[in-house]
Amino acid sequence: MGYHGWQGNPPRTEDEARRRIVDAATACLDRVGLAKTSLSDIAAEAGVTRQTVYRYFPRLPDILSAVAIAGVEAFAERMERHLATFGSPAEVAVESVLFSLQAVPSEPHLGLLLEAGEGDIFTGAVTSPQSFALGARILQNVPVDWAAAGVSTDEDFLGLAEILMRLFLSFLQYPSYHDDELRALVGRWLGPALRG
Repeated sequence: MGYHGWQGNPPRTEDEARRRIVDAATACLDRVGLAKTSLSDIAAEAGVTRQTVYRYFPRLPDILSAVAIAGVEAFAERMERHLATFGSPAEVAVESVLFSLQAVPSEPHLGLLLEAGEGDIFTGAVTSPQSFALGARILQNVPVDWAAAGVSTDEDFLGLAEILMRLFLSFLQYPSYHDDELRALVGRWLGPALRG
């Protein structure tokens, strides 16, 4: 690993180098926003050249994806806390879609790809196996009687997470309902499947 710069403190591994560039990008984005953040700004924040940044992240959307992924755990914790206030699997499923629609576009890091006009990359990230696994984990952590709703295996949770995430994407890309209307629509068609 050729490390030039790094403010006199070179990273020990490739993973650490990537993490430090992501941290630098996050700091820039938090300070001045997406419109005023360039690869040069990120390089300066990390104490490296632009070529070093390009080595790890060939394009700005690649960095934005990494920043979004770094913010996923905090989002997942907030979502779990919110969903834990509902008493049935059907309510949890419906509210997971609504929570995502309300929260993701305004999340300082998760909404970056949408703000940058990188909808295809965002869609690919949301429909990835990693995202489905995260969604399944969130659902499994919500204390409702999933077994009574016919959801008991890892495969069941993955399937439910995939359906919910695809619903979220559809309504995000083509918004046409207010919250109460959307809650009623999703509850009407998804609810019966989760009432056992």
